[in-house]
Amino acid sequence: MRWPTLFVSHGSPMLAVEPGRTGPALAGWSRAQGRKPAAILVVSPHWMGQGLALSTRGEQVAWHDFGGFPPELYTLQYAAPGSPGLAGRVRDLLAQQGLRADFDPRRPLDHGAWVPLRYLYPGADVPVVQLSLDMGRDAAGQAELGRALAPLRDEDVLVIGSGSLTHNLRDVRMPQDAPPAAYVPPFQDWYARNLAEGNLQALLDWRARAPGAARAHPHDDHLMPFYVALGAGGPRATRLNDEVAYAALAMDAYQFAD
Repeated sequence: MRWPTLFVSHGSPMLAVEPGRTGPALAGWSRAQGRKPAAILVVSPHWMGQGLALSTRGEQVAWHDFGGFPPELYTLQYAAPGSPGLAGRVRDLLAQQGLRADFDPRRPLDHGAWVPLRYLYPGADVPVVQLSLDMGRDAAGQAELGRALAPLRDEDVLVIGSGSLTHNLRDVRMPQDAPPAAYVPPFQDWYARNLAEGNLQALLDWRARAPGAARAHPHDDHLMPFYVALGAGGPRATRLNDEVAYAALAMDAYQFAD
């Protein structure tokens, strides 16, 4: 079986204790596969920089890389195994494309990784490696990086891009089910339509073409993992979730498979 890839919107760290529709959607997708991957590679905007790095921990730990949230969040863990072997394989694949990736033996899983993984694989029994997000790349560059990772799909590895389809923290409103900000549904619909039509060029030119792009993403870090997943999985997309949390966080999830 060739694995598809996933883009998941992790939204607020509160997703860990407020599943809404997103948690069940991720859990349902995982159950529907009928089996677990041998390992997972995840890209999150909460580990980013210029260039690439890979976590090589033998045992993962959840990093509570946020502040000001309820105490219960800081008690949650995700003690999945790591996989230095997968990290080495990823580095070799990137090297074949002339790309360098450093190893980081200390980096824990940030909340962009472990929060959605708690719904996808709650047993924390699948080895996880995290790849940093290279912010020197635009959407086309992230998709190119994803294509370099595509062979992992034939090696029983699930590639996940974790971010948020919209992410403007200035527009966040309580409670979790507050009405969406006016620009959020049109932005979601634009992505859904262009994915359904296979309009890759429009998607790569999202900043100029998508409605409300500047409001949806004042910074593009939370959208770039979408393009890693798209590049690795191919253009055929299935929408798994379309929830909006806290008015400004579109929680869309997509499966990509060519």
